[in-house]
Amino acid sequence: MATGYILILATLLLGGVIATVGDRLGTKVGKARLSLFNLRPRQTAVLITILTGSVISAATLGVLLAIDSRLRTGIFELQEIQDGLAMAQRELQETRQQKDGVEAELGEARSRQEAAQRRLNATNRFLSEALERQTRTEEQLNQAQSQLDRTEDQLSQVASNFQVAQDRLATVTRQASTLRNEIQEIQAERAELIRQRDAELAERDAVIAERESEISARDAEIAQRDQTLAQREVRLRELEAQREFLEQDVRTLERNFQVLRQGNVALLRNESLASAVVRIPSPATASSVVDRLLQEANRVAIRKTRPGSTVFNERVIQVPQAEVDQLIEQISDGRDYVVRILSAGNYLVGEAQVLVFADAVLNRLVFAEREVIASTSADLATLSNDELSQRIDLLLRLSQFRARQAGILFSESIQIGDGRLDTLVSFVEQLQAQEGLVNIQAVASENTFTGSPLKVNLIAMQGSRVLFQTTETGLGTPSEEEPGVTAN
Repeated sequence: MATGYILILATLLLGGVIATVGDRLGTKVGKARLSLFNLRPRQTAVLITILTGSVISAATLGVLLAIDSRLRTGIFELQEIQDGLAMAQRELQETRQQKDGVEAELGEARSRQEAAQRRLNATNRFLSEALERQTRTEEQLNQAQSQLDRTEDQLSQVASNFQVAQDRLATVTRQASTLRNEIQEIQAERAELIRQRDAELAERDAVIAERESEISARDAEIAQRDQTLAQREVRLRELEAQREFLEQDVRTLERNFQVLRQGNVALLRNESLASAVVRIPSPATASSVVDRLLQEANRVAIRKTRPGSTVFNERVIQVPQAEVDQLIEQISDGRDYVVRILSAGNYLVGEAQVLVFADAVLNRLVFAEREVIASTSADLATLSNDELSQRIDLLLRLSQFRARQAGILFSESIQIGDGRLDTLVSFVEQLQAQEGLVNIQAVASENTFTGSPLKVNLIAMQGSRVLFQTTETGLGTPSEEEPGVTAN
């Protein structure tokens, strides 16, 4: 809208300027009495005025065409646009005519469908009426036959009536025959359709049964493979755990060996200097408990770094006060905690100071009594005595590893049965006397907590039957003690 106003204003100004210039030019030409093309001065002035008007019109039109693209389109392309519009209108008219034709054909098709439906309904009604007429005719025939039997003595009197009845009977018989033929044809078509339907259903049932059998076979194969895969994964996890445990032992031994080569080591890194299971009933007593643990750790550090020293008043261990305050705050909630004071590094004999740190974890139940910690199987028919000993040693190491992974802090040492070596030797000797595949389990001999030592019993089983086991009093048999453990 603003562009249009600017265009009108510019056109008016341009026309006014050119008119003024033309008028002044005509006036000067008239006063000077100039003559162009051998014309009189007045005629020359008129010619100048005409040229000036032409220039005004040309300039106005040029400005309009230069600024407004729609005006250019309207002047130079108007005919093409009108032709295209006319063609589009003709195509629209043709499309509408085609639409009307299609709608008319659709109406005719619907009419034909309705007429066919009406004819079908009429045929059904006619068939029903024919069946009813046949029934009535047969009833009439039976009645007529009965009347004929009763009126044989009056045959001469009813001969004409009998002839009429005979003609009617013949007509009805022909109609009945025709209807029977039509009924037979319809029944034959119906039977053929039923046969085709039954054949298609039987074929589909056969295909479905074949596919279901294939699916069942594949499901069974997949289930078998999944079971085999699960067994292999369980075995792989056991082997990975054993490998990790052994690698960790190797790294620990290498590290300790390297430290030992560097000097006379008194303390190893992460070595426990003092530990206790504590329960703080009130926050006021937490500080004194932590102080006693630090004092005990200080005495242990002096004994190990200064062998033979009898002076334990000197403060050797160093621990940040912020860490002590954090420990006091952590254990002041009234629950059981295992608190340990650990060495922060490796220290030689004669060290002046030992850096330590405190560790506190909840004293929770890790293994219930007679809970299976680890198990292994041994085919005694193929294993030698050395291999059997190695298998039991690996079972004990795996039990330590799983105890450590479960959170038991003192899993470095393990007590088997009553803790005597003779018990373990007797267990191995009895294993060597057995035959066949034996499952060996390491079970917790008592409720084991985070801060408890690791105590286990070894159980030898065949299937679900316990052969013998270690106990807190030695080596037992199923008759001496309830088994209570089943194979995993």
